[in-house]
Amino acid sequence: MPDKWTDADGYEQYVGRWSRKVGDGFLSWLDAAQGLRWLDLGCGTGALTSRILQRCGPQSVVGVEPSEAFLSLARQQIPDDRADFRQGSGADIPIADGGVDMAVSGFVLNFIPDPALALKELMRCTAPGGTIAAYVWDYAGHVQFMRTFWDAAVALDPAARELDEGNRFPICRPNRLAEVFAVAGLRDVATEAIDIPTPFRDFDDYWRPFLSGVGPAPGYCVSLDDAARNRLKDRLRDTLPTDSDGMILLAARAWAVRGTR
Repeated sequence: MPDKWTDADGYEQYVGRWSRKVGDGFLSWLDAAQGLRWLDLGCGTGALTSRILQRCGPQSVVGVEPSEAFLSLARQQIPDDRADFRQGSGADIPIADGGVDMAVSGFVLNFIPDPALALKELMRCTAPGGTIAAYVWDYAGHVQFMRTFWDAAVALDPAARELDEGNRFPICRPNRLAEVFAVAGLRDVATEAIDIPTPFRDFDDYWRPFLSGVGPAPGYCVSLDDAARNRLKDRLRDTLPTDSDGMILLAARAWAVRGTR
């Protein structure tokens, strides 16, 4: 089942709203100087790009993304002259050699078919002494809104285990991230955990994004027939930690990695 990443509104509801919170922690960790030239690979709807513009005082930010639907929404949401959104991918980044000082990527590295090739491209685009950094969800561990979904799905359908990002993406662990960066030739490689709260106001707020089909878990959810999907919905309703007001209080972790060109 191929992962669907074309519905910009669905993406915003599923993970986009949490991406901004992780992006803030990531940028605080990087602690970059003002006035730098940035690249945001796999910029999606502009969640990280917007935080760079607001927090880092960049000279420019180029957002690169294969989905034209995502690029269109990013351009609408970020009318900033310093931002330039271009269609491209990890295998072909439309930036000149040494054209940026900071190359970053949020929640994308594990979805790129050849991460080593993407890092080679990022290094080509980054000036000597510049920084390359990325972050990914801790799929196998502490992304509770996804982890709870897959645990419930696998309990009802053991075949769903093969689709679970925690099994599919072993790169989403700090040691593997550091290894990939070091093998690429980056120096001073470091990793960091970024934890955020992900509260849902009620069950519908939690459940509705899984009906968008955007990403692996929603894609699996919409592939089910009505009876199977309702069984999954009922199991989640019974499993999720819900307070007396109906709010569901969860948390999520991302793993960040950085290295010097």
